[in-house]
Amino acid sequence: MRESQTSQTFIGLDIGTGTVRCVVGMLDEGSNKLSVIGHGSAANLGMRKGVIVHIDDVVEAIVQAVTEAERLAGVQIQHATVNVNGSHVSGMNSRGVIAISAANREITPEDRLRVEEAATIVKLPPNREIIQVFAKNYRLDGQDNIKDPVGMHGIRLEVDTHIVTAATPNLRSLDMVLDKAHVAASHHTVSSLAAAEAVLNRQQKEAGTLVLDIGAGTTNLVVIEDGEVQHVAVIPIGGIHITNDLAIGLKTDLNIAEKVKLEHATLGKPKKGNCTVKYEGKDYTFDNEEVHMITEARVEELLEYVDKELKKIQRSRKLPGGIVLTGGTAKLPGIADFTKNKMQLAARLGQLQSVGGLVDTVQDPSYYTAAGLMILDMLLLPIHGDHNLLGSPNNNVFGFLDGIVKRFKK
Repeated sequence: MRESQTSQTFIGLDIGTGTVRCVVGMLDEGSNKLSVIGHGSAANLGMRKGVIVHIDDVVEAIVQAVTEAERLAGVQIQHATVNVNGSHVSGMNSRGVIAISAANREITPEDRLRVEEAATIVKLPPNREIIQVFAKNYRLDGQDNIKDPVGMHGIRLEVDTHIVTAATPNLRSLDMVLDKAHVAASHHTVSSLAAAEAVLNRQQKEAGTLVLDIGAGTTNLVVIEDGEVQHVAVIPIGGIHITNDLAIGLKTDLNIAEKVKLEHATLGKPKKGNCTVKYEGKDYTFDNEEVHMITEARVEELLEYVDKELKKIQRSRKLPGGIVLTGGTAKLPGIADFTKNKMQLAARLGQLQSVGGLVDTVQDPSYYTAAGLMILDMLLLPIHGDHNLLGSPNNNVFGFLDGIVKRFKK
């Protein structure tokens, strides 16, 4: 019989365009390290470019992935930290300003909360809502780049924030799907942030690093610098688009194109001659050069969009921490070198940080988002009341979530 989920069990649920993945972790009391005790995955046929289009198909995929993870972990899953995906997710900068009214002019945690709340007073279309707010830096009486103003003295406190918003109808669809699957969302966050939490160390968060999470239908990116989120974006291009291009270019069936991509697509130097794939007992032969050319063209297009996002924040070719690649499509051979040459920045495949237990499956780049969501499920645990921020601003990059926005809406 499965135990019910305890406060020591942490769940990440990655609802991806191609696959739903669930990772269950438990805190190892001896080492204080998170250990993976269960994981599950299921093909998802109900999404297009990160957006739910067939509710029942997505519910079925979630139930399958969660059931598999429950069986392995021996616990019953009731809630999880869930990702919000799709090109409707976008980031914007905002500034909050308040006057400090206390007699001794000392900044309190309440003042910090007030100024961050002031930054959320932005004009949004009626069909959009805030899902996360990230404080980038504070300014006190003209003094710039303060990481945590609590305890300082001053009269005028300002904060620069990055606000992540999403389309309300898509969020309601996500809530409906989770409700039908009987999984409550502890917190929502963007996929790239979860991937960043899984693969970045503190030095990379400080130096300035771009995390590129290339999934099946979308590419999520986040720029983290000075330990804070600087920019979040979602590009509606992923691995499915490479498969589609191969099907068109090679004039073949989608299933065969997918096999060609998985077995022979490369961004390195292609082999001379032909490649052969077997499908339903038949052999299909294609030209290696042609496969390489089609794959390269689509990845190059994706990187052009990524560079446009970096130009918006004046970080094109200016990130000392380089680019860290995650997601299923990051397994394309030669993608790190190709990205390095095109973006003129150091690039490498992400490696899962500081997680133990059943990591054999979870070490796969396609699992990093789910693993990151599990880590965030643990880090976001202190949020119960409306007044809690996620630890001190220096130690995390996760913004403050539901509490402050709910208060603001009331």
